[in-house]
Amino acid sequence: MEKNSNLQETTNQNKTQQKNYKQKKNSFQQKKIDPKNFVWFKDLNKAFDENEKIQKARLNCFNKIDSNAKGWVKFTPLGGLDEIGGNCAVLETENSAVIIDCGMSFPSEDMHGVDILIPDFSYLREIRHKIKGLIITHGHEDHIGAVPYLFKEMQFPIYGTSLPLAMIENKFKEHKLLQYRSYFRSVKKRTPIQIGDFKIEWIHMTHSIIDASSLAIQTPVGTIIHTGDFKIDHTPIDGYAPDLNRIAYYGEKGVLALFSDSTNSYKPGITPSESIVGNTFDDLFMRTTGRVIMSTFSSNIHRVYQAIEKGIKYKRKVCIIGRSMEQNLNVAMDLGYIKLPRDIFIDPYELGKYQDNEILIITTGSQGESMSALYRMAIDEHRHVKIKEGDQIIISAKAIPGNEPTVSQLINFLMKKGAKVAYQQFSEIHVSGHASQEEQKLMLRLVKPKYFFPVHGEYNHLMKHRQTAMSVGIAEENIFVMEDGEQWEITPKKVRKVKNVQTGKIFIDNQINEQIETDVVIDRQKLANEGIVMVVAQIDKKNKKLISRPRVSTFGIIADKEDKAFAKEMEDLLINYIDHAKDYVYEKNRIFENELRNVIRKHVFRKTKKYPTIVPVVYFI
Repeated sequence: MEKNSNLQETTNQNKTQQKNYKQKKNSFQQKKIDPKNFVWFKDLNKAFDENEKIQKARLNCFNKIDSNAKGWVKFTPLGGLDEIGGNCAVLETENSAVIIDCGMSFPSEDMHGVDILIPDFSYLREIRHKIKGLIITHGHEDHIGAVPYLFKEMQFPIYGTSLPLAMIENKFKEHKLLQYRSYFRSVKKRTPIQIGDFKIEWIHMTHSIIDASSLAIQTPVGTIIHTGDFKIDHTPIDGYAPDLNRIAYYGEKGVLALFSDSTNSYKPGITPSESIVGNTFDDLFMRTTGRVIMSTFSSNIHRVYQAIEKGIKYKRKVCIIGRSMEQNLNVAMDLGYIKLPRDIFIDPYELGKYQDNEILIITTGSQGESMSALYRMAIDEHRHVKIKEGDQIIISAKAIPGNEPTVSQLINFLMKKGAKVAYQQFSEIHVSGHASQEEQKLMLRLVKPKYFFPVHGEYNHLMKHRQTAMSVGIAEENIFVMEDGEQWEITPKKVRKVKNVQTGKIFIDNQINEQIETDVVIDRQKLANEGIVMVVAQIDKKNKKLISRPRVSTFGIIADKEDKAFAKEMEDLLINYIDHAKDYVYEKNRIFENELRNVIRKHVFRKTKKYPTIVPVVYFI
């Protein structure tokens, strides 16, 4: 049936070409043009038609995919969609599955006492029997931060390049999981390896961390490209430009589906190179006569490296403060990603031996985290460093959405101490690690996928990336905007949403590296928003009366000066309740307390329009 359809289409095209040829021939004859010129035109027309076919073929390389291939692959995002961070997804066939990244995200302001969020692993438990490995694209926290929590429950091989695996090893040390290092599998870029039903190749890509990768995943039904987080930096600090040749190689062979980073989909043009930040650093270092204190993400090794280079240029000793910063820099140096003389580094307790113009401090805290080193310096709680007049603070990072108030508060603290703060007023003090629109277009043009799935970003970012894909010729019906928990089945002939799996967030207390139950977080939210009322009373059960005045305590409901009046209200309310209570409520304390709780709740709502937590404690005597 398909052959007949193709034959009919070819016949129609031939008829159209013959008709056009006759019309042009008649036109030449009417104008009395030399027949020799007509032969020449005929050759041009033929060459034009052949080039048209070549152009269409090169732009639609996905037609090389075997449309009769049996089977399917399913893609299930468990995090990273409709949010920034928490990236985690599952790619599976009938017999095997791989997890792509396993990252954390940050809590909102109303998640009291919660340090990080990790994906819900419920679906992974369901398919645990066929998971063949965890695939890591790069070492950012939003891609590896949840790995220790996953490994506390289930274990399988972790595949990645050297730096991400070393960073995961540091996490395993903190969580006392070093026995699972035997599951690490270091990979070589440009070298496909078989993992279950998949043959996976790591392709070098530039990002805001060293050793980031895109993935070429050969499946039974066609090749899938997953970009990971990326930007196209032609002048990276280490000289290792993105391997666009390898991306194009797969694009020419035919790609079934592309999953691509959408974080910067609203940003037109091209994301600037990481190397331009060094010029801003140079200008600030040259003009500063006091200490230079630079803060950035601890994983942005190339940013740290550029700052250290300028420190060496201006004869400053370098002090690294912050555990994660120190760990990541040591790993990068030990593995050979960056090369720096060891004698330029000093410990925090040695800072007093040097003049201010001889010191460069590199530290964590660019997001205004209350436990970070820079924040503690700003409020005079750091053991070795206190901010003072003449310090030049460089915050070389952009606030993660939701962190803007904390970053602003940090800057206020620093300025009140007399420090100069370089932040957003310098356009080149920070550059993004994510592709802007023109880079997204280039990726789409190189890969030329049949199906396109925007990933990594909030829903509006995905929709904007969808528009960009349509602008470069991806058919609208072949673009699929997903949400976490949706499972999509992909075959050469169609894509369909199969079902929704359980997903969500697990709350983590980073101080003890353990989960906080959902009901605990909900209770904290309620206490913060509504307050609490506690009433303790002794009751003569036989005579049904109060033995003494009840003790009433409130938090977050009324002002302290109104405590006595409110306590009198509760006493009158309790007396009235006892007078009218039915006999059955005296059978058990719990029954009496439950009924009293409802009475107090109604009264407080009438008074405050709040539903606080009510804690009645009754003793029968």
